[in-house]
Amino acid sequence: MYLDADDVRSVKVLVVGPFGVGKTTYIGNISEIEPLQTEEEITEASVGYDDLSRTPDKTTTTVAMDFGRLTLSDELVLYVFGTPGQERFKEMWEELSRGALGALLIVDPQRLDESFPVLDLVERFGLTYAVGVNHFEGATTYPLDEVREALNLHPDTPVVACDVRDQKSALHALIALVQHLMSLLD
Repeated sequence: MYLDADDVRSVKVLVVGPFGVGKTTYIGNISEIEPLQTEEEITEASVGYDDLSRTPDKTTTTVAMDFGRLTLSDELVLYVFGTPGQERFKEMWEELSRGALGALLIVDPQRLDESFPVLDLVERFGLTYAVGVNHFEGATTYPLDEVREALNLHPDTPVVACDVRDQKSALHALIALVQHLMSLLD
């Protein structure tokens, strides 16, 4: 069946989170197209700006955005934009948040404190969101209720475990966001 462009709804969502949490990897794993990535090598210019102490193996960073596309059905296409995680790139947030229906906040349970500035931005721009608790190899796993409590989230905010490296797991987190957005339309 051929669908007219008027029959297809496109939806813009953001993937957000602190520096080094896995946003670029996430978009790379879920996108059906070759994702646009603005990754650059971390250089000495980031000294004093980017704290690498908790992500010592990180060698690149997103400097503008990541972009991917995912067709959920014949009628629904998601355009997924990843935001930079550092405070110094927060100007991109205002532009990227325009027209977005919601955001998937990726968090590292070992570094939840770094998620609060991101939560502040999500709420400042009025975005409905879900939380994906990324699993890092060898890291302690925490019950999702404890993560919810630590982040002081509303009881209706979806919190799901995910591994951004695993496509099925990553999609599960995005589906939680889409279902949450749809439930608000009812």
